[in-house]
Amino acid sequence: MKTKIASPRLALVAKGVVVSLFSVFLVAPALGADTQYTPITLVAPTGIPNVAPLPFTAVKSEAFTIPTTMQNLTVTPNQGVVGSPMVVSGTGLPASTTLQLTWGTASGTWVADVQPSSVNYLGDSISKFNVNMTTVTTDAAGAFTFASKVPEDFGGVHDIYAVVNGAAVAHGGYQTTRALTISPTSGPIGTPITITYTGMGATLYTAGAAVHWDNNMAGEMQALWTRGTGQVVIRAAGPRGVHYVNVGDAIGVTYMNIIQSPVPYANGGSLPFVVTNDPGVGKPSVTFPADVQPTTPLRTTLSTVGLDPATKAVMTLSKTSGDILSKVNVKTSQVAVDGTYQIVWSTVVGNRVNCTGVCWSFNAIPLGTATVVNGSSSTDITIPDNLGGFHVIQMVKGSVIEAQSPFYVKESIMPFYDAKGKVTGMGVAAFDPSTSPDSVARGQAGDPTTTFKNGDYFTISIKGVGWTQLDNTLAVTYDNNYIGYGCGFNSNGYMVIKLVATGAPGTHIIDLHPLLYTNQPSFANTPYGMLPVLSSDRDFPGLALGYQVPSFHFAIKVTR
Repeated sequence: MKTKIASPRLALVAKGVVVSLFSVFLVAPALGADTQYTPITLVAPTGIPNVAPLPFTAVKSEAFTIPTTMQNLTVTPNQGVVGSPMVVSGTGLPASTTLQLTWGTASGTWVADVQPSSVNYLGDSISKFNVNMTTVTTDAAGAFTFASKVPEDFGGVHDIYAVVNGAAVAHGGYQTTRALTISPTSGPIGTPITITYTGMGATLYTAGAAVHWDNNMAGEMQALWTRGTGQVVIRAAGPRGVHYVNVGDAIGVTYMNIIQSPVPYANGGSLPFVVTNDPGVGKPSVTFPADVQPTTPLRTTLSTVGLDPATKAVMTLSKTSGDILSKVNVKTSQVAVDGTYQIVWSTVVGNRVNCTGVCWSFNAIPLGTATVVNGSSSTDITIPDNLGGFHVIQMVKGSVIEAQSPFYVKESIMPFYDAKGKVTGMGVAAFDPSTSPDSVARGQAGDPTTTFKNGDYFTISIKGVGWTQLDNTLAVTYDNNYIGYGCGFNSNGYMVIKLVATGAPGTHIIDLHPLLYTNQPSFANTPYGMLPVLSSDRDFPGLALGYQVPSFHFAIKVTR
């Protein structure tokens, strides 16, 4: 049976560059060699789940001086995990005096460069400060005792000061180590396993962690925005029996001899999970991050270039995000001149690979026309089968833009159809070895199926992949083993990855996760690149910019 798939509707030229039907913009930035960028320290959006508050009183301490000599505070014990009891005590201090105890902590975030043509990932930013723990009053002998618990905070060393009249009079410290938990601890193949790792740090060498499943690299986690508590989800894989979740300190990949390092407190952990049975291949699914409010208005393809400086026109969309081929109503008001206008889709064309000067340029795709009567119009459009991420819908007359509004294209699973238009599969298909133009246009995706013999090639197809360093690629894991990535830029958002079915007979899982693309353009001090970001639902720079990059979950059946 010959199966139809949703056409990518691309016009491919010899060099593999996708060309749109209609061009408004003639700007062609050479981003591969670009050094002109403006770092933006991103603000964490509200609504991220399970963010620990600032510890203790949550009040940042007033500035105080630190003398070269002072009394020592005793902290008992002086090391432990979040939630452990601790006692801070001091002696030899001014008698019958109220002291402010402070706790050293930090805040962390991501840095990006947002341009109309792309988004560049520029690393992270960490700042240290103190918060007020409590006030204590010394007794007649100059002593005090304060009992508390280790707060949910970044791991590592926390300075504790006793302050009076703007000057520290005593100093101590506490070292927060790490703790690992998983839930549940058993279940069938495909069971979502929540991994929680507390005490992650606020320095380059302690801010990341690597997650392994039976010594296979499943991905990485960060906890800058969640203040030291990382939480990710992986799926159980492999034969029935005991498997192990390992988590360790990492700048992407694990620092294996951490006990001999300058940060020995950045310890890892290992916990067992029991795979109970094989339930078979289920339906594929998509996990989007929390719907948080972006903290910057900057959007790709949105600028004032070509905009009528005198326009007062306003454009509103019936919805501002959706999959390719979504139906959207575009309304305009306060347009100065009635008449017929073009509605166009602002996007880019190019790639990062064949990059010798001009890497990609702005293009626009026609979406239809709008008739303005008494300053207003209403037009129904279809979102193009195009690159994902932020684009701009524009109303233009000639080469002048009268109104525009951003629209975000979500990544989605490719549907397969039979001759009658019925969906026969989602994403997973046999590999078509033909190099005919039709096969190549489909990324060599053949007939949909989820059953393969050991050694068979197969494909997974995704639509709406973007082009920025936040969304142009997806990392691929097979049974929680990171095997590579796929890119959707050169193919206009249509990404087809080729895999080989391996392993014992039964169900095997394939997951696609966001990653931070750091190959081209590359910038100094951009850690955590080119690996599956398992914590992308809560600690990912794109969330502050309005990006909703999902994780995809598939399964196949391997036979003998």
